[in-house]
Amino acid sequence: MKGKTEVKEPTVTAIQHVRRMRGGSQSHLMRCSNNRLYVVKFRNNPQGVRVLANEFIVSNIAQMIGLTVPTPAIIEVDEGLIQHSPELNICIPDRASIPCEGGLQYGSEYAIDPLLGRVWDWLPIEELERVRNRGEFAGMLLLDKWLCNLDSRQAVFWRRGIDRKYSTCFIDHGNCLGASDWEFRDQDLRGAFPRNEVYRDIAGWESFEPWMSRIENLDENLIWSAVRSTPPLWYQSDWSGLQKLVETVIARRSMVIPLIERFRMSQRRPFPSWEHATEMLWSENEVDRCEQMRLG
Repeated sequence: MKGKTEVKEPTVTAIQHVRRMRGGSQSHLMRCSNNRLYVVKFRNNPQGVRVLANEFIVSNIAQMIGLTVPTPAIIEVDEGLIQHSPELNICIPDRASIPCEGGLQYGSEYAIDPLLGRVWDWLPIEELERVRNRGEFAGMLLLDKWLCNLDSRQAVFWRRGIDRKYSTCFIDHGNCLGASDWEFRDQDLRGAFPRNEVYRDIAGWESFEPWMSRIENLDENLIWSAVRSTPPLWYQSDWSGLQKLVETVIARRSMVIPLIERFRMSQRRPFPSWEHATEMLWSENEVDRCEQMRLG
């Protein structure tokens, strides 16, 4: 497939702290030297340093298969900026807050500059009809199952001031790759968006294209490229662990279809259009037959 042949993320410098963000990793919104806003996760965040590596690797792979995720960046945060920004800290329960660490941090570009538009983390059902790239939720579900997202899928919705339609952007991949310990413990209901409405157009395996084919045909060298570009501080220079991680990711591509099928057959019943089209639910021992039908 066409696409990147090498991942080379530029390092940009944080120049201004804007505000604290919600979430367990206690990220901060910062303006950087390229005049763009980034949500910055720090190495000493409560969820562990590997969430930075997870964010970086998964964001790059998502872009390779054509999914809308924030542009990733390596952010240099100077100690002087931290010292002059009192809110640039990490709050630990039952302990005093500690300053964020300086040095190289992970940044994901903010969906849209507040001067140009607005961002929502939730939309009413009727507004979801106006999300122009709603079909990408199917592709993101494939990625989350493939890369073992142990959290719910998170997304934000944004639009420019004069636009009537929204776009969605998939955020927060820190609990992908089996979270901070890199142990792949698949769970049927994990890695999915909390609301079935975004999946209502999924009526069969064809609804997962073109992302399914892109995952199957993704050049292994591209996956390695995303990994090699990850700053060693973000995975504690554990090269052997990183190598094992990539080998697992490559091997897991054959598991995507069974994992989706298990989710489809779960008590959640996420794909009503698919169930209506087939008028049946397949049992677990028919997953192989599902693969044969998809390949025709």
